[in-house]
Amino acid sequence: MMQTFRWIGMLEGSSYLALLLIAMPLKYIYDMPGAVKVIGMLHGILFLIYVFAATWLAIQYKWPRSFLVGAYIASVLPFGPFVFDRKLLSQESGSR
Repeated sequence: MMQTFRWIGMLEGSSYLALLLIAMPLKYIYDMPGAVKVIGMLHGILFLIYVFAATWLAIQYKWPRSFLVGAYIASVLPFGPFVFDRKLLSQESGSR
């Protein structure tokens, strides 16, 4: 499940960057709001999956509350899921 969560994080982070760097400029510079609707919906779905998966993993793996809060904060920051993924990898390698 951890590998799946990491994959979800990569997708969620990528969709957020696509929303910020592609869809938003298309909407506000070129008056093309369609990209925000499509990418925004995709990002919203991936965001919810990421938050639910982080919560589920926190329960399953008995993460400290601060670690779960870090996952939540990462989900709303550009590049946050990528940074959290590195932290998750270091925690996994330390627990082996």
